Amino acid sequence: MVLWQGPTRVRLGADPRWSVVLSDLSPSAARALATLPRGADDERSVRAAMRREEVPADEAAAVLAHLRDARLLVPSRAPDSPDAAAWGLLADDGDGAAVLARRRAATVRVSGLGRLGATVAATLAAGGVGRLELDDDTAATRHDVAPGMALGDVGGPRAAAVARALHDVAPGTQTAPVGGPVDLVVLIEHHVADPSRHRPLVTDAVPHLSVVVREASVLVGPLVRPGHTPCLRCLDLHRTDADPDWPALATQLAARRADGVETVLSAVGGALAAAQALAVLDGRTAAVEGGTLEVPLPDAVPRLARWGTHPACGCAGLPA
Repeated sequence: MVLWQGPTRVRLGADPRWSVVLSDLSPSAARALATLPRGADDERSVRAAMRREEVPADEAAAVLAHLRDARLLVPSRAPDSPDAAAWGLLADDGDGAAVLARRRAATVRVSGLGRLGATVAATLAAGGVGRLELDDDTAATRHDVAPGMALGDVGGPRAAAVARALHDVAPGTQTAPVGGPVDLVVLIEHHVADPSRHRPLVTDAVPHLSVVVREASVLVGPLVRPGHTPCLRCLDLHRTDADPDWPALATQLAARRADGVETVLSAVGGALAAAQALAVLDGRTAAVEGGTLEVPLPDAVPRLARWGTHPACGCAGLPA
């Protein structure tokens, strides 16, 4: 994005993280940059604009060097989606398509497909994940109806309803039965994380993201990389240190029936969970590795808390 600021001054990019102002340009160089067509921010297009405006060769070379240093030149092929365009601005090589290629090669299991789980699955599919395992054999209820699950789906299998919605959102995403190796498991649970679900993932060294729906909040995280980051048992031990009654409370919470999810919590919590999952697939560090994001009503503004490995857990000694 090029913004004109005067006859010899232009701003490239609007985001403060990478916005760069070029000043003391010749009028012809400023004009060449300011008149670039939308999306023509690759080196070939900039060179052509400089030639068209008859910018001296030494000035054109200096301008291109500044743009390369600021990582504001994208690969010559135009991004094929808004996702590729945005991630191209963040990638060192400017190639957002490579980010999406990694996602297309990934498999994610989403376990728990109520309102929030459907949001997670739909966002991952729209974000380019190639294969999703939809893990939920329960029937959809009227409390599940939201974007991603229609009223006509009530009474039918949740997994089938979400699969149909994903086909409309991202027909290129494959939905597959549960089983086989996956790159990540997203566990959506109610009231408390159930050890019977996350302990086998630790044993099998499968990265997993916990999402817990509580009475009027959603807890996104931690993202567990077995052998590298604190696990869910670490959190239970930390909570027991703070409240010795926690094991008894957690046992009762695990036995309670799953409730529905409030509309804003399902939207915000689902989007945050999908963002953390995509970080894993992209090879980035997720914000909730060793942390949790609490999304509470009424404001639904995420609040980050950090957790360390508990010395009594032993998960740090597992092979990575």
